[in-house]
Amino acid sequence: MIQTSIKQDFLELFYSDISNYSLENGNKLNVFTLRIINNQFAYEQLVELLGNKLYHFALSRSEVETLKQKDQLNTLITKAKAKLREYIEKEDAGARAGQNEGGELGELLLYCLLECHLDAPKILSKLEIKTSNQMYVNGADGVHLLKVNSRDYQVLFGESKLHADLSKGIYEAFSSIATLLENRKNKLFFEIDLVNSQLVKEVFDDNTYQFLKKILLPSAQEDQTNIDYSFGIFLGFNINITAEEKRKSNSDFRKDIRERIKVEIEDNLSTINYQIRKQNFSGYNFYVYIIPFSELTVNRVEILNRLAQ
Repeated sequence: MIQTSIKQDFLELFYSDISNYSLENGNKLNVFTLRIINNQFAYEQLVELLGNKLYHFALSRSEVETLKQKDQLNTLITKAKAKLREYIEKEDAGARAGQNEGGELGELLLYCLLECHLDAPKILSKLEIKTSNQMYVNGADGVHLLKVNSRDYQVLFGESKLHADLSKGIYEAFSSIATLLENRKNKLFFEIDLVNSQLVKEVFDDNTYQFLKKILLPSAQEDQTNIDYSFGIFLGFNINITAEEKRKSNSDFRKDIRERIKVEIEDNLSTINYQIRKQNFSGYNFYVYIIPFSELTVNRVEILNRLAQ
């Protein structure tokens, strides 16, 4: 089994405001709020944290390992940043054309959360392959593998949305997943073929490679492993902070903002459950992660630009 690259200490920068909340059909919701320092979210610390994880997200495991073994650490960081810069340019062009909303930050955060919180290692990220012209543009934001038990595994397809309005982000995320499922022959199966073609880049030895191929392409006759498909969803939304709130004492501000975030989430639980109950989602598992942002539009761009520098 592939080991995760993002460990649980990643979560030390976040408050766990809602933990493993039970949604419809046994699905789970987790809400993480970035640490608050001096009445503002700790974006400086977030940039540093994500900067230290970027190369795991941007490059394949085999490439990372090769560069580390050659002691080419500067090359490792440089290549990861160059990939991100090229990706941002392509995504921004798509956003201007109305094709996407530039969710690179959401993709990176979802990757980290699926690895460190769900213990589901990456098989591939869109960033690894999307900068190559011959590869696809639309589809899952990443693919992870979750071990449920010794015989049952799930291939998790990622979907991330950063939208100021949480309810709209929920709708758009599930709409994207519905599109993937409605066109299974051309999209979902293509994603699976893509996983198989890229798998060799994520392992270092033949035994691990053969083990993973047996999981991803199980034989019903052998009856050794079962594979199902599921979805990891990341939702970023905007929490408006007023000048009056910023003047509160540190403890009051921290308490009030975190409480307001939980109220906002609770107000949208029925929307999430409504989506999950839809007939075309029967039989699929959803792992939903939410992180609030202040001044989402501005900070998303600022964080990405600093990561790519």
